[in-house]
Amino acid sequence: MEIDARFYTHSELGKEQYMFIEGCQRDWENLPPPDGRITVGIDGGYIHARDETNRKAGSFEVIVGKIVTADGVNKCFSFVNGYDQKPKRRLFETLKSQGLQMNQDITFLSDGGDTVRDLQLYLNPFAEHLLDWFHITMRLTVMNQMAKGLPKDELLKDIEKDLESVKWYLWHGNVFKVLQLLGDIQMDLDSIEGENSAVDKLHKTVSEFITYISQNKAFIPNYGDRYRHGEMISTAFTESTVNQVVSKRMVKKQQMRWT
Repeated sequence: MEIDARFYTHSELGKEQYMFIEGCQRDWENLPPPDGRITVGIDGGYIHARDETNRKAGSFEVIVGKIVTADGVNKCFSFVNGYDQKPKRRLFETLKSQGLQMNQDITFLSDGGDTVRDLQLYLNPFAEHLLDWFHITMRLTVMNQMAKGLPKDELLKDIEKDLESVKWYLWHGNVFKVLQLLGDIQMDLDSIEGENSAVDKLHKTVSEFITYISQNKAFIPNYGDRYRHGEMISTAFTESTVNQVVSKRMVKKQQMRWT
């Protein structure tokens, strides 16, 4: 794996732009065939902050990603959200260094957050934007654990079964059925809200998950079909990058703070 060691200064990067798509369909058809699909996984992490006058400065978010080309060459990138004034330009230039052109097939995988979604949109006309399966399953695992800790009456047993069905339908990209099932779970929890703190916590988590899926429904594919055809469905391949850039500074033996 290669880490991009070049640091583009503010002036070297050129102007930040909302959109980097250039030309038209005719121009793109005249370009030479690209070498293959590029896959980009984007994730984030938080680092303890510090400045010279304040040792309790909180934390700041680092956006980290890995670019994987068809020939197996990997490149990592990262920037500090809110500090870097040209994040989209920085990602675009890194992609260009990996052979990106306007007729390139490129897949972006992310957790669906606004920061990373805004970063990757309008970089390429043939880009595919997908919600990362790993982040979906993390949320589902939390809800299943919460459901298992509830009193074992018939209504709550049905909720456990419905959550398993939600995962199955999400795996097959059936967002309509997912939202329908989640709505049923939410109504069941509405009927017993206030009787138990565990029920209230699950009710809140389910409501947040409904919002999460609703906001990202356009980016939910048939994960099962993609998996069977050997296509990426998760940002798990970026985890080593997160470890390199973020986690190494956060382990117990290295509780260091960054400026």
